[in-house]
Amino acid sequence: MRRRTISAVLVFGLAAAMSAPAQAAVGRRAGAAVYPTTIRLPNGFQPEGIAIGPGPVAYVGSMADGSVYRADLRTGAGAVLSRGPGTQALGLKTDARGRVFVAGGAGGDARVLDARTGRVLASYRLATGPSFVNDVVLTQGAAWFTDSTNPVLYKLPLDGGRLPSVAVRIPLTGDLVYQGGPDSPGSAGFNANGITPTPDGRGLIVVQSNTGGLFRVDPTGRTRRVNLHGESLPEGDGLLLRGRTLYAVQNRLDTVAVLRLDAAGTDGRVVRRVKDARFALPTTVAAFGSRLYLPNIQFFATGPTPGISYNAVAIPRP
Repeated sequence: MRRRTISAVLVFGLAAAMSAPAQAAVGRRAGAAVYPTTIRLPNGFQPEGIAIGPGPVAYVGSMADGSVYRADLRTGAGAVLSRGPGTQALGLKTDARGRVFVAGGAGGDARVLDARTGRVLASYRLATGPSFVNDVVLTQGAAWFTDSTNPVLYKLPLDGGRLPSVAVRIPLTGDLVYQGGPDSPGSAGFNANGITPTPDGRGLIVVQSNTGGLFRVDPTGRTRRVNLHGESLPEGDGLLLRGRTLYAVQNRLDTVAVLRLDAAGTDGRVVRRVKDARFALPTTVAAFGSRLYLPNIQFFATGPTPGISYNAVAIPRP
């Protein structure tokens, strides 16, 4: 017992003397659970979407070629799970059946992958013209995808968990009015982006990036503006709901807005905004334990080149 105690003290002392990157490297070699706060991704990867679970595993989509990377949150180690088709992999969500749902961006499509092998279980052509299938959320009985170019949601009914043969197109009506278009510069052409369920589970919430508006969406596609009491979410991107707390990433502002919603998702208040020195255009957010994980896309400032290194960073959950 004494030898074990001395060994433990020595190991602790060695770890304390190391830099954070050195500790992470030791953790990766030894398989130790160090839970690094920075997850390094392949050079040129251009991360956009992130999903976590089941368990301490993150899946990150590439805007460059549609690949999906799988990382162990305990060590930071990872590898490409599925090579992309050459288009994009944006919003991601995982389910308890071991599947990864992937929004295909400008490819106008969606894919469902096996989370263990990376095999494509199903693929869907959602749009034939200009489109930007941006994000996805799973609810009881369906997967829902936003399109930042076209005022529609795409629904994959999941009857008993089974993948359908085709997607259902749900036109958006009501308060959410699309602005600009696919040729608009910068973020001016990005409309509905992040998507999440309402706290009561009876509807959906989407953020309109170019106006900063937040909208409740009925399953029929009817939209109603969420009362934010004079606030807005410009550059709004990924959304994450936990209870009645909504986390909204404002990408170009390097900010996570924290909102408190009512049960129906019709009224909300911004209670705080969070920044971190490591944010470099975070796009979306996923949670594990007491942390939020955000991928940094950063190329709006630097330009996407194959040599750029990318990462996802973890912050304490506000």
